[in-house]
Amino acid sequence: MITMYGASWCPDCKRSKDFLQSHNIEYSYIDIETSEDAVKKVESLNNGLRRIPTIVFDDGAVLVEPSNKQLAEKLAINI
Repeated sequence: MITMYGASWCPDCKRSKDFLQSHNIEYSYIDIETSEDAVKKVESLNNGLRRIPTIVFDDGAVLVEPSNKQLAEKLAINI
């Protein structure tokens, strides 16, 4: 399953969530504001930075602050 790390105040996180939901893509969402483990995970994936959204795919690929186009390309969705 896709895991998305984000925060409620983040407009890019909302956009990415909306994109995944509008294309019926299942994912789990982890709010870094409520989980210190999630913060550590995001920082480990981003060279110590808290860049969100950080999206981890089943194949181990990671997209950070992706555009809708990048998400579509990764998920093989025509937009």
